[in-house]
Amino acid sequence: MSEQLKIGISIGDVNGIGLEVIIKTLMEAEVYKYCTPIVYGHTKVASFHRKAADIHEFIFQVVPDASQAHSGKPNMINCWEEDVKIELGVANEIGGKYALLSLKKATDDLVSGKIDALVTAPINKHNIQSEEFKFPGHTEFIQEKAGGQDALMFMISENFKVGVVTGHIPVKDIASHITVENIVSKLKLMNQSLKNDFWVEKPKIAVLGLNPHAGDNGLLGKEEQEIIIPAIEAAAEAGVFAFGPFPADGFFGNQAFAKFDAVLAMYHDQGLIPFKSMSFNSGVNFTAGLPVVRTSPDHGTGYDIAGKNLAVPASFREALFAAIHIVKSRREQAELTANTLAFSKMSRDRD
Repeated sequence: MSEQLKIGISIGDVNGIGLEVIIKTLMEAEVYKYCTPIVYGHTKVASFHRKAADIHEFIFQVVPDASQAHSGKPNMINCWEEDVKIELGVANEIGGKYALLSLKKATDDLVSGKIDALVTAPINKHNIQSEEFKFPGHTEFIQEKAGGQDALMFMISENFKVGVVTGHIPVKDIASHITVENIVSKLKLMNQSLKNDFWVEKPKIAVLGLNPHAGDNGLLGKEEQEIIIPAIEAAAEAGVFAFGPFPADGFFGNQAFAKFDAVLAMYHDQGLIPFKSMSFNSGVNFTAGLPVVRTSPDHGTGYDIAGKNLAVPASFREALFAAIHIVKSRREQAELTANTLAFSKMSRDRD
């Protein structure tokens, strides 16, 4: 699988650290052994960030289309013509406007097959809201554009993977979204992703409870008995090896997650707090369950350190290589499946 993949990169909020971690990642020669990176933004904005971070001797090759990207070099597609007033560290409409222009063009190329995967730099979920973006985050936007029926926010690192049933919704709304159907759907997506994207032959998935002490046999809540356990049983009938529900505090406290291939949490902070505690600066946000591949670093816009040459590119680098790995895993899996010989009673009789 020596094929050079084209990996698209959206720049995120122009007032944040997105372009700094992108440039620092693309300064590594190893990147070009595995992919041809194509950044969606503008060279003037990139130059501003390069100078602010005191980075020298780095130049993007401007290309009009992904099909004309130069192998072995960092490529840039200019997504607008006008000059942009950048205010590093400031959350404003400018940051949201140009983050969306970058994301739209990159997503269009992803869905149309011009690029093999997309790595998204962080956006501000508030200032990007507009008539064209009425979503709580990247995951939901790309899911709609790609035509996915459902998607899973899947946080991945070398030693720990966790997905969530409910993502970017208010805490007060979590319980109403914990249904048998939603849990089973996420378990199926996680199970399929572990098989196809990470080549885990028989995934073992741990399921966390919603309430303290996993409801304590109904004393602290009925969701475990009435929803989560029936969902685990339904998933088992569909061939998913899921176990639980486990009380979240004890599960992470005694390192029980190490016995499983992945963990399904009920809500955002239940899964992401332990994940970021263990994998910050090395974790990756992967949108599983879609026909396209999208990854992102596990940090935000970093307004407080924007332009100060303090941003660590480790998580973005991991997101880039995770995207490459997942695309190649899917293609290898598809190739192996396509070449599988049909096994029938007639072939057994001939043997």
